[in-house]
Amino acid sequence: MLICLPVFAGNYNIYRSGNVPDMSEDERVLFILDFSNSMSEYLNGERKVDLMIDTMKSILPNLNPNVSVGLRVYGHRMGFTPMEACRASTLLSPVSRSNAMNIKESLASVKPRGMTPITYSLKQAVKNDFIGFSGKKHIILLTDGGENCDESPCKYVMELIKIRKDINIDVIAFNIDDEEDLEQLECTSLVTSGKFYNAKTAADLIRSLNNSVNSFKSVDAKIIY
Repeated sequence: MLICLPVFAGNYNIYRSGNVPDMSEDERVLFILDFSNSMSEYLNGERKVDLMIDTMKSILPNLNPNVSVGLRVYGHRMGFTPMEACRASTLLSPVSRSNAMNIKESLASVKPRGMTPITYSLKQAVKNDFIGFSGKKHIILLTDGGENCDESPCKYVMELIKIRKDINIDVIAFNIDDEEDLEQLECTSLVTSGKFYNAKTAADLIRSLNNSVNSFKSVDAKIIY
């Protein structure tokens, strides 16, 4: 009798015999990272942006290369007008397979400078970043503040889910104290059946990103006779 038991392996390689399903490889994952000016602030002696980048660099090498992953950033430009600053959202690395190294390299060129256009970034991601992809789309949004440009992201996703059922948004709120901001961000995740993480420290940030990434790790199949 041939039995396939799913286990989560440390290196996330895939071992198959026959038709072992691997639903995670049908998933498209997009990181949306905060490079607003407040990410230059210090948390226990280290800049928040450096803590974020270091954490990303530690998890990227472990991603399954068969899962399509991309990177969008926001707040990395000031602009000459508030309108321009509130449109500072860029897809630095399009969603594709074997993309971890490209994402890692692209992080080196971005500096925290501007506003926090969360909702605009989500709109751009939903509209443009998953074109041509079917199946589940998983957004991992990391921010150290609430929306300060557009409508509430909570309000946006409440309308979005009426027409799109294929997008889940995990939100990592990094070192945020404002209760209204936290409520809006938690709503953004839960309304889309995503997960919400309130990361107060660097250790919390590492755990939060790892937990979010764990939700799309590949399921390995070991064969037992």
